[in-house]
Amino acid sequence: MAKTEAEKAKIAREKATELVSIVTTDSKKHVAGFLDFIRTQGVIGLAIGLAVGMAASDTVRKIVEGFINPIVQFLVGSNDKLVSATWTFEAWGRTATFAWGAAVSSLITLIATAMVIYWLVHVFRLDKLDKKKD
Repeated sequence: MAKTEAEKAKIAREKATELVSIVTTDSKKHVAGFLDFIRTQGVIGLAIGLAVGMAASDTVRKIVEGFINPIVQFLVGSNDKLVSATWTFEAWGRTATFAWGAAVSSLITLIATAMVIYWLVHVFRLDKLDKKKD
């Protein structure tokens, strides 16, 4: 039994409609799943935190450069002098050079950065923004 062109076209339209319905349903499920993932995993909060963190990082860096580094320079003489400070140890015909100044400079920057962040968090009461999870 041969099918006419009109019958073949009708069957093709029905199959195309069915396929579009399946794809649309699957797409809606995927979009709903993705939105649920974003809500449950806190991706929006993470993105906001990242943006605020980048701005805070720039602010902290400028505070350290503008206030902490001048104090260190006043105490040591110059920041470059501290960074380039080394200690050389010689024994058994061998030499070891320890760049202790760079480590101390980095440690001072780390402590100063942590102090500035601590101060900013507590002054602006940012630690009180988190809601307790049930």
